[in-house]
Amino acid sequence: MPLIDRVLGKVNGLKASQLQALARLYRRKVPPDLVYTNELARTMGELSADIGREVAVLLDRAGRVRLVSVGDAGAVPLPPLERSREGRGRLRGLRCLHTHPRGGGLSRGDLSALVLSKLDLMVALELRSDGLPTTAHLAYLAPPTAQEEDWILLEPQPALSMDLDFAQLVQSVEEELARAQSAVEVDRRQERALLVGVWTPGDAEVEERLAELKELARTAGAQVLQSVIQRRTGLDPRYVVGQGKLSELVLRANHLDADLLIFDRELTPAQTRSLGEGTNLKVIDRTQLILDIFAQRAKSPEAKAQVELAQLRYRLPRLIGQGEALSRLGGGIGTRGPGETKLEIDRRRVRERIGRLEREMIQLGAQRSLRRRARGRSGLPVVAIVGYTNAGKSTLFNALTGAEVLADDLLFATLRPTTRRYRTPAGRDILLTDTVGFIRQLPLELLRAFRATLEELAEASLLLHLVDASHPEVIPQVEEVERVVRELGLDQLPRLVVLNKQDVAPPEVLSGLVARYDALAISALHRQGLGELGRLLERRLGAH
Repeated sequence: MPLIDRVLGKVNGLKASQLQALARLYRRKVPPDLVYTNELARTMGELSADIGREVAVLLDRAGRVRLVSVGDAGAVPLPPLERSREGRGRLRGLRCLHTHPRGGGLSRGDLSALVLSKLDLMVALELRSDGLPTTAHLAYLAPPTAQEEDWILLEPQPALSMDLDFAQLVQSVEEELARAQSAVEVDRRQERALLVGVWTPGDAEVEERLAELKELARTAGAQVLQSVIQRRTGLDPRYVVGQGKLSELVLRANHLDADLLIFDRELTPAQTRSLGEGTNLKVIDRTQLILDIFAQRAKSPEAKAQVELAQLRYRLPRLIGQGEALSRLGGGIGTRGPGETKLEIDRRRVRERIGRLEREMIQLGAQRSLRRRARGRSGLPVVAIVGYTNAGKSTLFNALTGAEVLADDLLFATLRPTTRRYRTPAGRDILLTDTVGFIRQLPLELLRAFRATLEELAEASLLLHLVDASHPEVIPQVEEVERVVRELGLDQLPRLVVLNKQDVAPPEVLSGLVARYDALAISALHRQGLGELGRLLERRLGAH
């Protein structure tokens, strides 16, 4: 490619002689221990004064000019840079030298480019009206969390008598970055996440969704550093958020040493790829986070098969272009899966695996049908406990039946429905079934995967809808459970609403909920109201 064609930026309107002069900058060479030569600085200043625009060059550590760019009077464009050297504790191996025809030090845009591109050094040359460089302003990257800003500004220096050993400086900066990273890695047991929510007109639940996303991330094992909300009239088709907010996210991630962005809504495959390329961070969405939690919690062969099937269906359209991203992930949240699933497998093998799992689910469905018929022959009524995730269903199930189903203060502690016998205060036997918790916007693939398991609810004589009365979003949670019940075709079954956690719920809220849903208030954890619940079940089941 001719050198003149390698001049980037706003070159329209430039004379041929000016373009040729810019192209000749590619032939310049700077000794490795110098930031730049006076000759290069003077030449760039003269060109900048002649064309009335900023001029920038990118220099590698051997002192070769790798890029020449022209901007307006306030900024110069930098193209997407290769990631050949990038990694924790490492810089890009490139430094940016550019002119400021209007004077002034490093701009916010200059400093953002330094951080986003992980440059070795950012240098701005102030110019006189005739283009002579007067003052050099320099900044380099600061270690994560070392100070309030993500960069360190050096004292301005005379542009043509700079006394700075560039090779020594960049070596010391990289060593400091590596030491800071090593100190973090010693106690880095969790992935460090930023949560991202987008508010659009008519969206009244973004803060509630982010609060729930935080609990999901905690359940998955992530450390949530911050939550970020952007207000937009519509979603950006490429990045979801605006490009300014995207740059802010990268700056925050660098400052907080975050390695994971979690979005509160489902991303398209193209958006996931664009965000990963634009931030160089691992990017997952709410659906992938929930799938990961299910993958961690799946213990039985049936639950593992269901989760794997859901993961594969979700990942199939996202396999194209994932190679580079996967090479950066190295495991962690969003990459786990039971069975033999690996993100690197090609689409053909994914489809084959999906086919095998679907056949396996048919066989498991037949086995469930046999178990349901066996229970039906027992003549015992079945009460299925349903509710929002973390409402206390397993705690109530254990308290009533003496079972030891996992009950934890984490979302989706129960995946596989479990059935046990419960004897009421009057001595009547009932079959109780503990089920997976529901959640708003339950991923479609998970709903499809667990629909077969939840078909068992259709055999129930009564649905016991357990509600966390202490939750600030209790009414939306009740409505979400009712919506899922309708989607499962179970809305014709009789339901009993039971308000759990009466011991911690505000009394005025609790009394309002009791009246609104004609509900019974209990505390499963402290076994309060369980006798009354048993008697109420007897009355509701009648002579069944």
